[in-house]
Amino acid sequence: MKRLTSYEGLHCANCGASMQGEFCHECGQSIHSVLKPVHGMFEETLETVLHIDGRIVHTLPPLLLKPGFLTLEYFSGRRVRYIAPFRLMFVLCLLSFFVFHLAVDQFAGKIQTNGHPLVYVNSGAIDSAASPAEVRKALQHELEGLQRAEQSGVLPQNVVDKIHAGTQELRQKASQRLVALGEAPMSAASLAAPLPVAPIQSPEATDTEDAVPRKSRHRTFEQESQPIQISWLPDLVNARLTALNRQIYTNWQTFRHGDAAASAEAKQRMISGVFSTLPPTMFVLMPVFAGLLKLFYVFRRRLYMEHLIVALHSHAFLFLWLLLCTLLAWLANWLEPRALWTTYPLNWLERILVLWAPIYLLLMQKRVYRQGWPMTLLKFWFIGWCYFWLLMIALMIAAALGVAH
Repeated sequence: MKRLTSYEGLHCANCGASMQGEFCHECGQSIHSVLKPVHGMFEETLETVLHIDGRIVHTLPPLLLKPGFLTLEYFSGRRVRYIAPFRLMFVLCLLSFFVFHLAVDQFAGKIQTNGHPLVYVNSGAIDSAASPAEVRKALQHELEGLQRAEQSGVLPQNVVDKIHAGTQELRQKASQRLVALGEAPMSAASLAAPLPVAPIQSPEATDTEDAVPRKSRHRTFEQESQPIQISWLPDLVNARLTALNRQIYTNWQTFRHGDAAASAEAKQRMISGVFSTLPPTMFVLMPVFAGLLKLFYVFRRRLYMEHLIVALHSHAFLFLWLLLCTLLAWLANWLEPRALWTTYPLNWLERILVLWAPIYLLLMQKRVYRQGWPMTLLKFWFIGWCYFWLLMIALMIAAALGVAH
């Protein structure tokens, strides 16, 4: 409990006005000095953190469960106990995309590339070898490919573990094939030996049969990477678009036609680039969405700033919703092999969350603008349709910039 303190006779050190409280009513300066012992600074920091935590408790539950409540509270002037709209949206945006990026990285081993896993162990050449020399050559070729993939440093740990298991499987198949061809099987030391160091070959050391496809891809690259010249754009913008186009094509060709290590590295680079461009893209869309609300509710005579507060709270809810959906999917994936009975309730919870998003936004629009249900439903549909296409265009631009990373 804060004790009562009299400020009679005290004056502000900045402007000299008589103090009536802890802060000057003329210039706003605090009466407390910033020169204080270390324990005083620690106490002040702890109080600030606890105060912020208190605002989180008062902000997040109504943001998720009470459509329009925070916006109406903000319009009514009751703002101190809640986190400011922009700060709330900013923190939830970064946090949701960060967690979603982690989830994508974790599930990278399960994502398919061109219909095949990131690392594919192929023992067909060993099984079809007609001589012991061909068996050893096929084994060496497969082991070198696995070694290059492991040395890329971009594969998740579960894929690296599969590489080690695939190595042992290939050596066992090679040993069995040697026995079938009348050769002595591989020794135990050979089966347990580490992966061979993959030799680094220069571009000139390619096989003759690969020369034509490589030259063809080179010509295609030259054709696809012609300079972009748009007459009504400045030369600087055209040069930037040309560089982006070439980088996009280079990353995509590396991802599609490179070896396992280069393809995985290009894929990780593009994913990281996309996630790095998503937050700025959403910040650009915020005033655009507020402009849509201003356009459709022009006769309600509300200021643009009011529509911007609605947009900030709407997007803050969507980012919190995305964060919860990602964490729920993460939890379900972790619990499935350990507690299968949790799959059914978690799936139902995911469905409820998916359905809650449009219902929440509709109820928020109804409570904030206070129009009848027919007009609210009509405007909600038109605003959602327009914003959906704006969002798609923005996400396509963000994806293009990310692929060009």
